[in-house]
Amino acid sequence: MATKEVFHGVPGILRPFKEFVETTGLNNGDQIVYYGVPGTCTPFVELLAFALRSLELEQVFVPFVDESKAKKISHVENVGMQAGARAVALNPKAIVVMGGLSMPNVPVKAEQVKDVIGKHPGAAIIGVCFMHMFEKAGWLDTVSFNCLIDATIDPVEVTK
Repeated sequence: MATKEVFHGVPGILRPFKEFVETTGLNNGDQIVYYGVPGTCTPFVELLAFALRSLELEQVFVPFVDESKAKKISHVENVGMQAGARAVALNPKAIVVMGGLSMPNVPVKAEQVKDVIGKHPGAAIIGVCFMHMFEKAGWLDTVSFNCLIDATIDPVEVTK
């Protein structure tokens, strides 16, 4: 049976993410590839990448599941992690699937993500979503995750 733990706040997303990545046996220079929606997922990807900055991994962002548009994520002094330079080749040892891909009106289906994962056998598969998006979209029947981080952003308070 899978172990389920509950954490809180941004550290509750980043610490378990980093801890899981550390247990996958990645070596310096190994590649972790994030698949997500441009603009929506990118800030979260850069935050996750920042949590791994000390691990000396090559980190890459792929918009949607279009690997031809992969961008290397690099540390920018006094800014954080930023997607920018084109990645040379994909050989992920870990794949992070962002929950934004499963949102309504996003042109990606669970089967497409499963196909992309199938192109990289042996990679650890990590899901990161908010508000049970993978579950709500029915993706958990199609995509198997070695680690699933499902955060809640509720309530959101706005003061004007």
